[in-house]
Amino acid sequence: MRLEITCHDRVGIGQKVLEVFVKHGINVRGIELKETGRIFINIPDREFSELQSFMPQLRLIEGVGDVKTAPYMPSEREKNELATLIKTFPDPFISIDAKGNIRIANTVASHLMGSDQESLVGQHISLWLKGFNFNRWLDSNDALAQTRRLKFQGEDYVADIMPINVTDEGNNQVLAGAVLILKSEARLGQQMNAFKQPNESTFLGIQATSSAMRKVIREAKRMSQLDSSILIMGETGTGKELLARACHGASERAEHPFMTLNCAALPDDVAESELFGKGEKDQQDSKRGIFELADGGTIFLDEIGEMSAKLQSKLLRVIQNGSFRRVDSEQEMTVNVRIISSTNKDLLNLVSIGEFREDLYYRLNVFGLTLPALRERRSDILPLAETFIAQSAQKIGRGHLTMSDDCRDFVEHYPWPGNVRQLENVLTRAASLLEGDEIETSHLQLPAYTREHGYLEQEFEGTLDAAVKNFEADLLRKLYPAYPSTRQLAKKLGLSHTAIANKLREYDINKKTVKI
Repeated sequence: MRLEITCHDRVGIGQKVLEVFVKHGINVRGIELKETGRIFINIPDREFSELQSFMPQLRLIEGVGDVKTAPYMPSEREKNELATLIKTFPDPFISIDAKGNIRIANTVASHLMGSDQESLVGQHISLWLKGFNFNRWLDSNDALAQTRRLKFQGEDYVADIMPINVTDEGNNQVLAGAVLILKSEARLGQQMNAFKQPNESTFLGIQATSSAMRKVIREAKRMSQLDSSILIMGETGTGKELLARACHGASERAEHPFMTLNCAALPDDVAESELFGKGEKDQQDSKRGIFELADGGTIFLDEIGEMSAKLQSKLLRVIQNGSFRRVDSEQEMTVNVRIISSTNKDLLNLVSIGEFREDLYYRLNVFGLTLPALRERRSDILPLAETFIAQSAQKIGRGHLTMSDDCRDFVEHYPWPGNVRQLENVLTRAASLLEGDEIETSHLQLPAYTREHGYLEQEFEGTLDAAVKNFEADLLRKLYPAYPSTRQLAKKLGLSHTAIANKLREYDINKKTVKI
């Protein structure tokens, strides 16, 4: 029989409770105290008449609120919960002591080892697992979590080896053994296939605490179900490819390939060959391009604003007709692909100055998504930071890493010109080189920034006058295509016609040097 006593947390109340059981000659098999003001007591089963005799006495103790029977002790539930978890775990699960001897082997592990669980207890783990020196690892001063490829019963397995540490009276960590979880190649394959299954969960990897990002995700989920082109706009490092992959994963094309091409990374002829393939007289030397490889799936064209006029023309033809020819081939190829493209440029401005085809722009931008810069979604910064730190800690086998309050405040208010990519890189580096468990602002390798004065490049060289002139020239070059008349530009900038004319002459800005 188990009793649950609700009481106030005061000195001596446990002794008063036990005195009642002693008075009635009742053997107490176990007692457990919970911080929530509850005492659980395990006693032999009693008749109802006996309960009526001593339970009222328990309620009369000062500080006791209620006494009732309980179905089980908390430790009994925890023990059975753990036992059930281990027994039903789908992968081989083995627990070893500090000397490497087996303490627990679940049903899957004992079946593969060809022995019952009781017989395996006490046997050294090295009899069953080859390829890792458990004794050396257990004897080391700092046994860190490991992920290793091992031989288990002659087959290849990936083993997660996690130390079991117990805190002693001096608050020191003492190694008590380790837990091993083994995964076969087939099991890993099943998990990867399940991970790639198309559904809305593909968007769960995108941090969307801010209202701006939640709006983007809502729109992206709807667009992913429709089979038209998507144009994703945003600064470098905002996660455009991640969003594109999520849209593909949530679409009906998810079981087909997702192919990518960075339009700025390759020379024009190489990019054309990558996209459309290359034909040869000898068929064995021919090359399939991304369009053929992605048939039925999705093509992601990153930095589409960098695509040459020649490739723009060929891409437009594929979108319109679903057909193309390989380089150096006359054979017409037909494919069925969805185009998702991205840009960090103002494509409409490129259209206006003749650097991007207007008809292609509207073909690509059937659905448009704009990813906000990280500084425009500040409520996402800390959750992203914590995710990156946790991922880094797991990769290097470290315990729980945290940021100091000062570091959290700095990270949240830094402008992050490189957006999510910069945040991830900075925190990954800091976590990897960290000696303690807390990341400080000083551990972050970043150009100086203050809220009062903004972002300052530490590598800045030159004079103030040169910096002002560079900024002035850059601004005038950007505005000149929209205001090619010196009088219009002077009015826009609040300067005299003569002043603007002199500055345009000084920086060699005219219709010959700037395309309008």
